[in-house]
Amino acid sequence: MDAIQQHMLDTYRAACLGEPAPPPPGRHDRRTLRDLYHHWLTHPPANNKPVRPHSGPSGHSSPSGA
Repeated sequence: MDAIQQHMLDTYRAACLGEPAPPPPGRHDRRTLRDLYHHWLTHPPANNKPVRPHSGPSGHSSPSGA
């Protein structure tokens, strides 16, 4: 189910329950991204080291993950 289908379902449920319809998908994306960016500028990550997945002693991970 994509975002539009979910919104249609949520709108239908809200109408059946007599509640206000939810906002359309993507309506607040720009503001949310802007707020996250400003938060990152004022509170930068403390650890800038890249995260590397653990691999076996040979440098190759096995299919079982062990």
